[in-house]
Amino acid sequence: MALRARTTLLLAALAGAAAALLLPGAVEAHVLLSLDDFGAVGDGIANDTHALVDAWKAACATGGHTYLNVPVGKSYQIWPVTLAGPCRDEINLLISGNIIAPESPEEWSDGDQGRWLHFRGVGDLSLSGGGIVDGRGQQWWAGTCEDENCTSHRQHEVAPMALHFEDCRDVSVKGITVQNAQRQHLAFTRCHGVEASYLRVTSPEHSPATVGVLVAGSTDVHIKHDLFSVGGDCVSIVGDSSDIKLKAISCGPGLGISIGGLSQNQSDHRIHKIKTDTMFIANTKNGLSIYENGRGFVRKVKFEHVMMRNVANPISIDQNRSASNRGTRRGTPNGSAAAVDRIKYIDIAGTSATERAVTFACSDAMPCRRLYLDGVSLKAAGGGSTSAYCYQAFGKHAGDVLPESCLGKEDFVQLQAPAAGTGDGEDDDW
Repeated sequence: MALRARTTLLLAALAGAAAALLLPGAVEAHVLLSLDDFGAVGDGIANDTHALVDAWKAACATGGHTYLNVPVGKSYQIWPVTLAGPCRDEINLLISGNIIAPESPEEWSDGDQGRWLHFRGVGDLSLSGGGIVDGRGQQWWAGTCEDENCTSHRQHEVAPMALHFEDCRDVSVKGITVQNAQRQHLAFTRCHGVEASYLRVTSPEHSPATVGVLVAGSTDVHIKHDLFSVGGDCVSIVGDSSDIKLKAISCGPGLGISIGGLSQNQSDHRIHKIKTDTMFIANTKNGLSIYENGRGFVRKVKFEHVMMRNVANPISIDQNRSASNRGTRRGTPNGSAAAVDRIKYIDIAGTSATERAVTFACSDAMPCRRLYLDGVSLKAAGGGSTSAYCYQAFGKHAGDVLPESCLGKEDFVQLQAPAAGTGDGEDDDW
């Protein structure tokens, strides 16, 4: 379709929708747009990217609440695209049908690596509608290479994020299915005010690095009432992130819940005020993991009301893990400058797939401090006893704790004071 014809179609659809929904005496317009109004085919074969771009431009330029519908019963194939703001008012993207990615990695140009559906600089954005976003990442997974001598040009590090929200505020993603992502299913980078709820996020257990939700450099994020069944972490929190709440989450299989990251360039991870409440974790390689070998800190984390079933590494803190020894469960003592402080484990119960249920492998240079265990009961899945391992880990426990706590008493060790300006004031809730 020629550019002039597409522009005419865009303006006509916008004018018609606005006129239809602007009621007499209404304070502001409620505009309803459909992807089909802009020439989308929706047969799962045609390239509907231009239609989505035109529809987004129309929605973004409209004053009043705008609803952009992806119609039910159709599949819209969308190539990598950035949908940018700011927009004039709130946008509601109603995904009732399916949005699918091109299957072959060869259809991505070099400039498209790392993104598929990319929302940048948008405020007051909601995605809902009960439909499906399918990354069709099978060919990306097949090209994944973990070996350091790998010569593949399609390693998972350059695979696209499926739904990526960058520099956005007041974002809601609710009631949709996101599946078979090329890499991360949903990613929030430098966002503020996020709610990700009632989501079904799935990919096969063998799909490498297919994280459910990645939170990077973001604040005030609520992830709740979600099901994650992926190959990577169910939820991963990295960068400068704070005020993150996870509630009513089912996780498994996959790699569990992780906080922190593997740093190859000594980058900072400043993470604090993380709360989890009511989670079920089953058949994962890890459960509740904190790992950090860069700089910065992980502080004020509360894991509460968690049930585990057959989890290989239920509770762990590892300041010694690196990209070269990521498969090990006990790193060698190192000089990590990252502080791990005020971490609570309350009402954590279930079964461990391995004999060691708790691992606190902390740093010589920056020991873990003020760890707290209360009501922890982790039994061996196949019967027998479980154990805990501590290295430079200090704190206390209350109530019954199984396996028996190995935490050292902080009274007997000289620890560094917290860095100033990190919001580490006393708070009974932590």
